Amino acid sequence: MPVLSPELQKKLATPLKIGQVTVKSRVLQSPLSGVTDLVFRRLVRRYAPDSMMYTEMVQASSLHYLREVPKIMEVDPNERPISIQLFDCRPDFLAEAAVMAVAEGADTIDINMGCPVNKITKNGGGSSLLRDPKTAEAIVRAVVKAVSVPVTVKTRIGWSDQEINILDFAKGMEDAGAAMITIHGRTRDQGYHGSAKWEWIRRVKEVLSIPVIGNGDIFSVEMAVRCLEETGADGVMCSRGTLGYPFLVGEIDHFLKTGEELSAPTPIERLECAKEHLRGLWEYKGDRGVQQARKHLTWYVKGFYGAGELRDQLARVESVAQGCELIDRAIAQGIKHESQRS
Repeated sequence: MPVLSPELQKKLATPLKIGQVTVKSRVLQSPLSGVTDLVFRRLVRRYAPDSMMYTEMVQASSLHYLREVPKIMEVDPNERPISIQLFDCRPDFLAEAAVMAVAEGADTIDINMGCPVNKITKNGGGSSLLRDPKTAEAIVRAVVKAVSVPVTVKTRIGWSDQEINILDFAKGMEDAGAAMITIHGRTRDQGYHGSAKWEWIRRVKEVLSIPVIGNGDIFSVEMAVRCLEETGADGVMCSRGTLGYPFLVGEIDHFLKTGEELSAPTPIERLECAKEHLRGLWEYKGDRGVQQARKHLTWYVKGFYGAGELRDQLARVESVAQGCELIDRAIAQGIKHESQRS
């Protein structure tokens, strides 16, 4: 069982201050492209009502040219606290987009400076800004000037092992007016491979006065506690660990506040959640939501007899009725199996 040091317990007993915004949790749900829509965030928030949630990243230039708010930027008035994440390389476009995001209800504006995907970096966005700190600083200054809510940054430790510049980069973000920075402990070249280098998060924390959030390899309560202990970070952000497992943020938050570990959901409970997720996406997005649900459903299905076959079936589901029928059948088989064991 993880153990919190007295120093960590004392810090975690206080709310997280992001500029003028107070958050009653030090565990955050990361923005994830194609994942953290309104439906997913509602599931996460059920178990972590105090945590900061983030929308999928929104391209500032698309808002400039289309002059309309995309569905991925939609937030529920009741889902607070909420941050809208933006990306681009043009300070004026990002400032304009930030104003629109605040009008939609964003409590903070997060600037993505860490996405490693080629289609983002080749146009100067995401982690390519690590190679262009002057533009990155200009972006933060422009957005801070444009909006009254706190502006935060999510980034990586550098472009490659030969170009780890996060200490100077993070200090530039703070000096430009960023109210918080989240550090994914990998380089752009690593993508999502290898281990996160948490020692760089610790080094950033040692030189900044704004909150520093640790990100990368947070897949369990134990790993969250280890990250906090090793880095001295002010909180952790969960990313891939929540895929098919919207319980994780709440599990970590509960442990940090109480020192008690919650029981993990059973396979049947996970399947019930998967079914709710499918229905929610269908109600929110129609047939396109069912198509998007396929990947989510496969992430939920693991750790029980017959999971592989069910995963294959759900990856090809064509309707909400078909998906629910497959899941209900698996739940019934699971209940029967458990009764036979007892």
